[in-house]
Amino acid sequence: MLHSLLNKIDKVANFGSVSAHCDIPCKIYDPITAQISVLTMIRMVDLLEELNEKETLNFNQQAQFSRLVAQKEEHGNKVKEEIRIIWGDYIKQPQLDQFPELHELTHSIMLQTSKAKQNIDKDATLELLNKVNRFADIFWQSKGVATYSATCPYPPAQTLIYPDLKAN
Repeated sequence: MLHSLLNKIDKVANFGSVSAHCDIPCKIYDPITAQISVLTMIRMVDLLEELNEKETLNFNQQAQFSRLVAQKEEHGNKVKEEIRIIWGDYIKQPQLDQFPELHELTHSIMLQTSKAKQNIDKDATLELLNKVNRFADIFWQSKGVATYSATCPYPPAQTLIYPDLKAN
């Protein structure tokens, strides 16, 4: 009943949409979403480079080009959002004292993500992955969780930092 009433009021007043991650302390944070988003950006660049090798693009290939660029952009925004949320909601003074590079690293991730979004540049996306992996390593260390690196089992087959949950 309350939901129905609020929907009717919303139709008249047209409330704006809101979203939040952890303005309440849920304590659920994991940098894997940012890492997978960077992998997606790398994969999109690989696919865009494959299209670039063709002399001409038919309409379907042009549409694919547009979709690949849009996905690269979307996942770049996810990288920024996920890192910003962890940095803003999880990182506190004890983590900053333990890892003084965190502010600079977070800022450099934001800048590198912008660079990776602005161009179709595999080196820019690989550098972004290095930075996000470092962030993930620090994140897990700050929780007392050991990490290991492994090549992800799907394209683009890049190395990720993973929490070693069996070791704890």
